[in-house]
Amino acid sequence: MMNEYITKPEILAPAGDEEALSAALRFGADAVYVGAQQFGMRTSPKNFDEESLPRAVRSAHELGKKLYLTCNILPRETQLPQLPDFLAFAQQCSVDALIIADLGVFELAKKYAPNVPRHVSTQAGIVNSETAKAFYNMGADRVVLARELSFGEISAIRANIPKELEIECFVQGAMCVSFSGRCLISEYLTGRDPNRGDCSQPCRWKYHLFEENREGNFYPVMEDNGGTFLYNSKDMCMIDYIPELVKAGISSFKIEGRAKTAYYSAVTTNAYRQAVDAYFSGGLREDFKTPELIKEELEKISHREYSTGFYLGTTPGQTTSNGGYIRHYDLVALCEQECDFGGIITQRNKFYLGDIVDVLPPGGIPFTVTAQKLVNENGEEVDSTPHPMERLELHCEKKIPAGSFLRVRKKTE
Repeated sequence: MMNEYITKPEILAPAGDEEALSAALRFGADAVYVGAQQFGMRTSPKNFDEESLPRAVRSAHELGKKLYLTCNILPRETQLPQLPDFLAFAQQCSVDALIIADLGVFELAKKYAPNVPRHVSTQAGIVNSETAKAFYNMGADRVVLARELSFGEISAIRANIPKELEIECFVQGAMCVSFSGRCLISEYLTGRDPNRGDCSQPCRWKYHLFEENREGNFYPVMEDNGGTFLYNSKDMCMIDYIPELVKAGISSFKIEGRAKTAYYSAVTTNAYRQAVDAYFSGGLREDFKTPELIKEELEKISHREYSTGFYLGTTPGQTTSNGGYIRHYDLVALCEQECDFGGIITQRNKFYLGDIVDVLPPGGIPFTVTAQKLVNENGEEVDSTPHPMERLELHCEKKIPAGSFLRVRKKTE
């Protein structure tokens, strides 16, 4: 099904702290979504406090970008009294939208932050047009659809809702084994409530079988020698399906990962920025294929085995027997200053003289250089970079733009 109108989608990037925010904006995000110190679904990142949140909004707005604030937990009764001040502060900071899952919070936001658009979180589980329209009639500007929908279902929803109501969908990142993130396994096993932002991710743990009458003896239920991962979802990656995502009528391509690094935000944001721009600059051709150079970037971040989630209508093998991450590259440095000889860098991981260094510049097109000379802050030439956060001169055959991320392929590969 082809929707009657096509719009260039927003690239919406995650930011768990100011470093990730800067990286996402530098590498092409149209908007970022962040959490505050409370009422968000990710408690593990640093998030943003009363000083850093206004600063983050200013940083985005100075570049003509938007910042959305999560308020998407399911609050308990004792948390309700703090919500009015939180919502009023969000409006005072001029955030561009609030992402909300709970109906009560949705109504409180209308009262205490009336000038802030409201986006309905994926945790509301919207899977049909009637629910989307109900939220629209209540004042929603955007709905983040449930992750369990296919292209055909999304297209049908788009065709049956007001044009003014935007659709946002996840296109990249970790998946939850439970429906749209509604899970209680963490609460049962650790007392940490996933629906209030404190998931301990027990779906990623290894499990064994115990026999009732043989206390202390366990029996592996093997998928492979690494153990059994009963609930462990693959990561989503839709970089090969840019035309289909656009034609489905999705307004915003959302990247999961507020608990992840600035490097992750930069790489994923840049990949979807480059892919979408290539598709639109090429005239929306039916035979468009995402360039291999762009697709390869998503292999340079730590990730679980990739899948297409529910988009294709089926989910064979959505869980994976590998509980760990796939890591082809190590982030080794961030370039602070471009120089005629290469650049001044800050070390993140050890690398060596003579290594082939893969550079991702803010312009988005990666290139490689050879580490021809390394000079430490004492002016001494060194053979490697063993000291965390050390500043060095990297001499190589090309200038390295400030803000670039430097990677080296893992030695074991």
